[in-house]
Amino acid sequence: MKTMDKRRVVFTMLLLFSCLCFFILSLQLNFMKVCFFCLNSSGMLMFNFGGDNGTFLLLPNARCEQKPPFLVILVATRHKEVEARTAIRRTWGKDQTIGNKRIAVFFLVGTMAEQEKKAEANIAAESLIYRDIIQKNFTDTYYNLTLKTVMGLEWIDHFCPQTKFVMKTDTDMFVNVFYLTELLVKKNRTTHFFTGYQKLNEFPIRSRFSKWYVSEEEYPAQLYPPFCSGTGYILSTDVAHNVLTVSKSVPFFKLEDVFVGMCLQKLNIMPEPLYSEETFFPDKIEFSICRFRKIVTCHHIRPSELLIYWNALNRTTEESC
Repeated sequence: MKTMDKRRVVFTMLLLFSCLCFFILSLQLNFMKVCFFCLNSSGMLMFNFGGDNGTFLLLPNARCEQKPPFLVILVATRHKEVEARTAIRRTWGKDQTIGNKRIAVFFLVGTMAEQEKKAEANIAAESLIYRDIIQKNFTDTYYNLTLKTVMGLEWIDHFCPQTKFVMKTDTDMFVNVFYLTELLVKKNRTTHFFTGYQKLNEFPIRSRFSKWYVSEEEYPAQLYPPFCSGTGYILSTDVAHNVLTVSKSVPFFKLEDVFVGMCLQKLNIMPEPLYSEETFFPDKIEFSICRFRKIVTCHHIRPSELLIYWNALNRTTEESC
């Protein structure tokens, strides 16, 4: 019995000590204003990407001051998507000049769980080789795409404000950088501009079986603000800066493209068409050389398909349509 009593005393002391340490740590974090998601005075969950979480773990060799880009494409990716990143680097993701316009592509990643140290080592090694990866310390999950996107905008704001445009897209996308550059030049709008596949009257999906399920607690309104599909949208750099600034006062929302729309609504900025005909396709469309010459994006493209499509387009540049 005496042994059991001693164990209880030791356990109680350890428990009290742990609680005291946690309390002190909480005070320190509060003093430093370190948090990912913070409650404001109204009790709403707000987005905060500052403090210790604001440190970039991996940075690319962007050369924005020496060679200012016309367009920076930020590609949301996951550690395991090595084949997709390789295919992009060999196709539309090359650092290239179209006309006299530099196009630069960088990949956005978060971090893996503690047990996935090999994946972290692999992404660090990949970064050393290609110097095109941007990373911060947040868990890399689908519902953290908002964190990933805001990280990209923050990187632009700090390290590449010289670019005229910023595009956010994904690894399973075909992006016709040649036609996109042509249309942006023709549009002749380098400020106050946001475009993509417009979603102007979308409502929250309340079915719990959907990937995009949103409860009434998360979003009580019946209609989303106007936004563009997260498969590919473009912001002028001033809009990217303003979205980053206002994101700190907009309640965090797990659907990244809707969150950007919420920020734009607060800025009174509406999505605009890039061209008189639709050029952004959030779904897969059948490949043909003539069709893909006149689109900007196409979704659900496997790495092997991307290489085939890109090579076919490059082999037949003179073919009339």
